[in-house]
Amino acid sequence: MIYIVEDDAEVREMESYALKSSGFEVMAFDCGKAMDEQLKMDLPELFILDIMLPGEDGLSILKRLRTQENTRNIPVIMLTAKGTELDKVKGLDLGADDYMAKPFGILELISRVRAVLRRFGKGRAEDAVQVSLGDVSIDDKRHAVTVGGNPVELTFKEYELLKLLIGNPGIVFSRQQILEKIWGIDFDMDTRTVDMHVKTLRQKLGEQAFLIQTVRNVGYKAE
Repeated sequence: MIYIVEDDAEVREMESYALKSSGFEVMAFDCGKAMDEQLKMDLPELFILDIMLPGEDGLSILKRLRTQENTRNIPVIMLTAKGTELDKVKGLDLGADDYMAKPFGILELISRVRAVLRRFGKGRAEDAVQVSLGDVSIDDKRHAVTVGGNPVELTFKEYELLKLLIGNPGIVFSRQQILEKIWGIDFDMDTRTVDMHVKTLRQKLGEQAFLIQTVRNVGYKAE
């Protein structure tokens, strides 16, 4: 089941029809409030959120979904008329799994939906429930991180980055590999984004920051 939140009726109907024609079950809503009522009864496999919505906008809905226990691990694709890199960064840092700027082709939408669902299904099957390195521990079931037994608040992307690195100790990941694994293979972003997230992650790890090591001219590893 895919939940679409889109206030433009024509766009909403077009997206719904295209996805249903491709074999997906779809429920479409014109606002976050209507979607919330359905969430009380059933959870989707994927959210497709427009950013520009009346009342609560798509980014606010995304942030809320990522803080709720029952929806925090459900993938989200953001749709918006805005196409700047800053808008992409905002959505992806809040936990979106992909981003499409309007106008877009229906075939592209279907392809992105299938790609995100494949990534998500594969990732969930492979994820460990608990991962630890040094005094840093991740409880993936609770989506919680502790350093020396003390809880640490991370953004969604910081969390995924930490899990990737300490879940594969000693393995070097290039910046491009990190972008592909954490931000999605279809997302084109300057690799400095990775450096920025490593910097803030190290700050939050405090005395355990040394676990995230820079491999010069290559990328990063945890050891």
